[in-house]
Amino acid sequence: MTRWITLSAFAFLFLAGAVNAAEITGKYVEARTCDVWTGPCFANADFNLSGKHAVLAWKVEKGSFADVSLDGLGVVAVVAASDTLGLKQTGQSKVIFIVDKNATEAQRKALVGMAQQQGGALLQNIVAVHSANVQINFCDCKGETCAEVVAGKAVVKTRCLNTDHDKVCGNESAFYPPLVKGVKAVPAAAAEQSYSGNGLNQIWTHYDNRGAYVGTFAVR
Repeated sequence: MTRWITLSAFAFLFLAGAVNAAEITGKYVEARTCDVWTGPCFANADFNLSGKHAVLAWKVEKGSFADVSLDGLGVVAVVAASDTLGLKQTGQSKVIFIVDKNATEAQRKALVGMAQQQGGALLQNIVAVHSANVQINFCDCKGETCAEVVAGKAVVKTRCLNTDHDKVCGNESAFYPPLVKGVKAVPAAAAEQSYSGNGLNQIWTHYDNRGAYVGTFAVR
């Protein structure tokens, strides 16, 4: 009898822990200033010449972080790194966060915390946090997904990769994986990626490179 009670108590605690560890789920978009879907020869030629900037975007569908509900809110991280993203960094990256203007102060902090948990060291050196209208929209075209992000001075527009039009060397693959953990995403073309705001002392605009990811994320 005592053993049964002990096991029942353990099961209760396990289930309670599972409830407390509920996931935050949503959509994810990433775009960089270099190709991520590319051949090794092309990637090697670009090492530390390009790909030092990125825009990362999360659209929460449902879930809480630090006991704060984030349902329906979005956050964008604009990153400037010392080296090509995906390679070993010789210096600290800088990041500006753009959080949903509809978020409360507690939700803004939670959105940044969620993004930092997924991005690790890449997103720790915060230069500024801005509040703006964050639009992250997805479309489904013939079974493939594309996305558009508009958040303050950051813009990303993607299109699906065309294996005929977008192949160059014929050895293309996802050479650089996504920059954050907990993501399930497929490579896409960045029809447009730009940042024209203040804070990083750098602005950029890139068109039609094979440098994006579109998919979903899950955080515990």
